[in-house]
Amino acid sequence: MSAAKSVIRYEDFARLDLRVGEVVQARPHPNADRLLILQVDLGQLGRRQIIAGIREHYTCEELVGTQVVVLANLEEALLRGEESQGMLLAADSPQGPVLLRPHKPCPPGTTVK
Repeated sequence: MSAAKSVIRYEDFARLDLRVGEVVQARPHPNADRLLILQVDLGQLGRRQIIAGIREHYTCEELVGTQVVVLANLEEALLRGEESQGMLLAADSPQGPVLLRPHKPCPPGTTVK
């Protein structure tokens, strides 16, 4: 378990745009064994492509149709030649990443506070 990080102000936390997204497509990244390319519906924010390093722990079939928590205002990045427009949130467990999901279904794009 890693040590706690430094304390931040509420204003810093409030800058994060956390949203519920629904995975509508998933496929393996052609140039990386650990990455998946996901299409995630964020409701009024539209569909985003997100590259996630979860291929060893999740199959494409089990992800499609599931809801996840997404950091929607992360700066876009190019990962192994594919654009990523956000980040999935996951717990770092000893067994590997555990995706954070809403306890009950929410409309895509719902704000997480």
